[in-house]
Amino acid sequence: MTDTTMSDEINIPPFETEDLRRNLVTFLDSEFDDPVVGGTRRVGNFRWGVYIFYDYDGEPIYVGQTNEMLRTRIRRHLTNQRTDAVAMSVLDPFEVYEIEVYPLPQFQDVSGAADRAAARAHLNALEHAVYGKAIAGSQFKTILNEKDPPAPTVEVEIPPSFRMRVVSDDVAKIRSHPDFRIARRSLIISRLAQVISERKVQGGLRRVLLTQAKRLQWLADRRYQALGGSLSVEAENVEEDDND
Repeated sequence: MTDTTMSDEINIPPFETEDLRRNLVTFLDSEFDDPVVGGTRRVGNFRWGVYIFYDYDGEPIYVGQTNEMLRTRIRRHLTNQRTDAVAMSVLDPFEVYEIEVYPLPQFQDVSGAADRAAARAHLNALEHAVYGKAIAGSQFKTILNEKDPPAPTVEVEIPPSFRMRVVSDDVAKIRSHPDFRIARRSLIISRLAQVISERKVQGGLRRVLLTQAKRLQWLADRRYQALGGSLSVEAENVEEDDND
């Protein structure tokens, strides 16, 4: 193998990383109705909106909002542009199987301080509503957000959304295996616990740790029971010691 070939292989990202980037582009370039312009717009090109990440069990794990463009914010979470949530091991991009977005086309070209303030109030209220919906739909009745969304100051209705998986069948075969997920989740918990032990943190980060621990216990218990539970545990073979 030549040095050039070896260098080329080193510069090629792992296939799972490339798979996520490719599927993320497909998701963000998907068309979504924009009643303001009377047509469609690529979902990632909406400036204002709320998003949810789901894991391999369809469990909501993280809710966020943006007014800088959905494409920019979501890519920052899931690619090499790290956010605090990823850096602090609050959110593990490997857990994300599906994404759902709630675009707000009416604020696409908003300008002026008063109009932007109104748009911000609407965005905060929508995040609060979607966050509550995610909590209600979670079997753990909690998700991995370190902070709660701001209290709403206006009433809003949850608008139409767009949801799609961002993992190929090949990657899903690897990551969806419960033993792989147990190992990965244990690693994230360890990293998060280390962050907590080394820094002065707020209660929200400890809540994330508790939530992850519950999710790990549930996953490990489901795997244990699926393999037979207590019936799968062998009895110890105690042999008589000749020296006694």
